[in-house]
Amino acid sequence: MNERMVKANGADLCTGAFGSPADPCVLLIMGACASMLWWPEELCARIARAGRFVIRYDQRDTGRSTTCPPGQPNYSLDDLAEDAMGILDAYKIVKAHIAGMSLGGMIGQILALSHPERVLSLTLVSSGIFAPPNPELPTIDEKILAYHRSATSLDWSDQAAVMDYMVNGWRLLSGNARPFQEADIRAIGEAEAARTVNPMSMFNHALLKGGETWYGKTGQIAVPTVVIHGTDDPVLPYPHGVALAAHIPGARLLTLEGAGHELHRSDWDSLAAAILKQPASC
Repeated sequence: MNERMVKANGADLCTGAFGSPADPCVLLIMGACASMLWWPEELCARIARAGRFVIRYDQRDTGRSTTCPPGQPNYSLDDLAEDAMGILDAYKIVKAHIAGMSLGGMIGQILALSHPERVLSLTLVSSGIFAPPNPELPTIDEKILAYHRSATSLDWSDQAAVMDYMVNGWRLLSGNARPFQEADIRAIGEAEAARTVNPMSMFNHALLKGGETWYGKTGQIAVPTVVIHGTDDPVLPYPHGVALAAHIPGARLLTLEGAGHELHRSDWDSLAAAILKQPASC
């Protein structure tokens, strides 16, 4: 992987690229409170070897990118979408396939609506319709919210305690039909901790506002879209994926039986295949 800092939309963003810039580009957007490392390097390299130029990046307040003080984000969801466009500009990419995980999938929806001429396709993983909460859809598992509320009492100077907290947080997101990849999760978490400006600032993503212009307009998305969702997702339960696929014209749903809110190693073949099946160009 070639790592590169780029200036985009007033922010300094850390990016990593795999493969040849001559190949069709896939821009990977990770979800809230997580750096680009959670797009596993092996998965990125696998997609690149199949003939794609893969870019992953640290969103603001994660990894090495521009970081605000905890509790004080000075940007919106619209800014995060424009950050993605700025990265494509920095790499001189005219059009790209967008693959987004969770919040990253919602940012992908904003991009397909705000910059349709730049988006070749969408792959939306463990995401939901970008709109105000729908009372008919199930909500996040309360045990996840309760767990992260406990972070206020965590000694963030105790690196071992922080790492245990992060690993056990990911454990709550895993599906019951997938063995928890503790060694892989801990390795990524340790690598993330070593390169993150301020781990507490990642939680600024929970305070984000913006994007209201695009609320309820997901049905206007007009690019090839695949929705990938696990049946055991505790953050955005499976009905969110079903609703999202039904809402976007022509979208297809790839169901991962027993998967949680995760990019589990056992699903990498399916994830890579879904991204690679998107039309290489339009």
